Amino acid sequence: MRGAVIHAPGDVRFETLDDPRILHPTDAIIRTAVTCVCGSDLWPYRGVEAIGDPHPMGHEYVGFVEEVGSEVTSVKPGQFVVGSFAASDNTCANCRNGWQSNCLHREFMSTCQADYVRIPNAQGTLVATDEHPADEFLPGLLAVSDVMGTGWYAALAAEVKPGSTAVVVGDGAVGLCGVIAAKELGAERIIAMSRHEPRQNLAREFGATDIVAERGDEGIARVKDLTGGIGADSVLECVGTAEAMQQALQSARPGGNVGFVGVPHEVAIDGQELFFSHVGLRGGPAPVRRYLPDLMDRVLTGRINPGKVFDLTLPLDQVAEGYQAMDERRAIKALLTP
Repeated sequence: MRGAVIHAPGDVRFETLDDPRILHPTDAIIRTAVTCVCGSDLWPYRGVEAIGDPHPMGHEYVGFVEEVGSEVTSVKPGQFVVGSFAASDNTCANCRNGWQSNCLHREFMSTCQADYVRIPNAQGTLVATDEHPADEFLPGLLAVSDVMGTGWYAALAAEVKPGSTAVVVGDGAVGLCGVIAAKELGAERIIAMSRHEPRQNLAREFGATDIVAERGDEGIARVKDLTGGIGADSVLECVGTAEAMQQALQSARPGGNVGFVGVPHEVAIDGQELFFSHVGLRGGPAPVRRYLPDLMDRVLTGRINPGKVFDLTLPLDQVAEGYQAMDERRAIKALLTP
């Protein structure tokens, strides 16, 4: 098969790889319908995370089941499935508590920008649709496998409630999906922090009521100005930088909550500052599997359309251009078609 391999910062190549095969009775093999580049893939691409030896890339996927191991009974060959970036058995104590992304047998997906993918823990990870979805739904279902599920978790972690005010820090795909989530959970006012007009427009389409283009202290002051001087009930931190975290924490009101889903890079939190702020903080890898049935239904019924975050579609063999376009902010998110 063919797939993306990262060799060094800025160096992603489309190469011939070994076909995946069943290694454990809990595995499945899927044929990729669509895949994509994630904003978190840019950390190694930009040299912020160490790459080590060349290795495959990608953790977002939807596709058709080709083969299943002997212990997999929840899906069968021929079905269309959606899965999470964190494969989980969905039966351990952590999974039963709703934290599948912290499954005792968790495996993070990392080979999905390819024609075929081996899915570990397939019994607990994959959710099949009733029938093969129309092509128009594929981007939205792909978004559910990570960015929509992650934006949803950010909103839940920030305790967005009906009638509340929410701030979304970050205008990438996760942040934009966080706007969708805040809207679906009933936020009355949604303040999207963005300096890029196309992303601002999409945020408004998704439900943002206000746009704040300022960053740092000026951005915090603007949020305070919009919220009567006290800050927002809920803040979704969807970037992962120290500046974004500080902006999120200081944009929340006393008693408010921050949900952080941006993978932290050089983020340090002052315990004294957090202590006296009375701001609640929860985050981590999103337990996407918990939300899959609900979010898939919202996509297939047309209630939400997170697939709009894909503003660049490329054949899989042009995956390197997808990385470059996102790195240069010429694209929010690149959809790849095998």
